[in-house]
Amino acid sequence: MKPAATLHDRLLAAAEAVSQHLGSESPEVAIILGSGLASAAERLQGVAAVPYAALPCFPEPTVAGHPGRLLSGAWGGRRLLVFCGRVHTYEGYPAAEIAFPVRVAAILGARTLVVTNVSGAIEPSYAVGEIVMIRDHINLTGASPLGGPNDERQGPRFVDMSEPYAPALRELASSVAKERFGSPLREGVYASMPGPSYETKAEVKMLRLLGADLVGMSTVHEVIAARHSGLAVLGLSLVANPAAGVQASPLRHEDVTAAAAAGAARLGELLETVVTRLPPAASDS
Repeated sequence: MKPAATLHDRLLAAAEAVSQHLGSESPEVAIILGSGLASAAERLQGVAAVPYAALPCFPEPTVAGHPGRLLSGAWGGRRLLVFCGRVHTYEGYPAAEIAFPVRVAAILGARTLVVTNVSGAIEPSYAVGEIVMIRDHINLTGASPLGGPNDERQGPRFVDMSEPYAPALRELASSVAKERFGSPLREGVYASMPGPSYETKAEVKMLRLLGADLVGMSTVHEVIAARHSGLAVLGLSLVANPAAGVQASPLRHEDVTAAAAAGAARLGELLETVVTRLPPAASDS
């Protein structure tokens, strides 16, 4: 009986397929675009694309706003991989599968990861459409992509998470925002919940007491895996709506994707400028 393929074997197979479809040139940066944000990559130069479904072992999104397409291209001469859409625990995927694209990007040579998402604002001063930089996060999903046996080829058994979002990248993104949009980015703490139900008013009150400013259903597993693999991380969250209890109206996914679509061009402009101005060896920051 043939032994089951290990996670590392599956990662190598997926990475080889990405190279075959998109070219063998190593990316410097990987970007994950969250719900409704795929159009943020419209300004990418020299684009080649492949659907996740054409890549072996690759998890496929099942949620509206996540097209499941991988792009290769460049901004300012820097090679990029852009993941248009992600998967979530509420779709039935374990945390290790959610982190799978990050692992593939690391194998292909990326040293910086930019994660984006669409969130609900716990902090009442955040405006719908505002881009907030993630300073730290709270993982309330009850899972980690590092659970189970550890493969030292991917990273160490225990990973320091005291500074998951690189200060140098945050400083760069904030200065770019000030130049482009007239004011620096505000920072906040992102809480990740299991979903797919939106949070109750009591849960939002709890999250506020825990120190969270934003809430969503993604991102943390990708960031943990990125740090495990030695990648520097920048996190950007587009506020789609006030969280439950902050406003009276009910929350709907259609409103979330509509807010994302409205803010995607601004996010894309910010991303392009940040990537173009990344210093050498940003992963060491």
